[in-house]
Amino acid sequence: MAMSTKLSVAIHILSLIEIGPPDRVNSELIAASVNTNPVVVRRLMSKLKKAGLIHTSRGATQTYLLKKPEDISLYDIYEAVELDHEVFNIHQNPNPNCLVGATIQTALEVQYAKVQQSMEAELKEINLSDVIHQIKQQET
Repeated sequence: MAMSTKLSVAIHILSLIEIGPPDRVNSELIAASVNTNPVVVRRLMSKLKKAGLIHTSRGATQTYLLKKPEDISLYDIYEAVELDHEVFNIHQNPNPNCLVGATIQTALEVQYAKVQQSMEAELKEINLSDVIHQIKQQET
């Protein structure tokens, strides 16, 4: 059971757009950096564009952030790319004749909602600029 990597790939995309050579950042360059198919990158870039985080154009490469990195929270990015905002999914069809099976979904919904709220609050406190700063520190 793998969790979605859309958020980390979207952060990768936005970081590369901000750091990379402005005249060369396109889906192929980004896909090479992410080590994935350009189609995956284009789909995520489309979502980021719809969310008002990036500008893209066909033909001549003109891809750039529409906001300063310090004005983009990781929550903004999460909202843009994660269609299913549930971090954890609860398994379906447990045995209703078992005490645990009959109550596990309700018990986990409450706990998972707390985790979800905490995670979202933390994502709102971290900006893209924080990630970019860490990336730039690694190069020295």
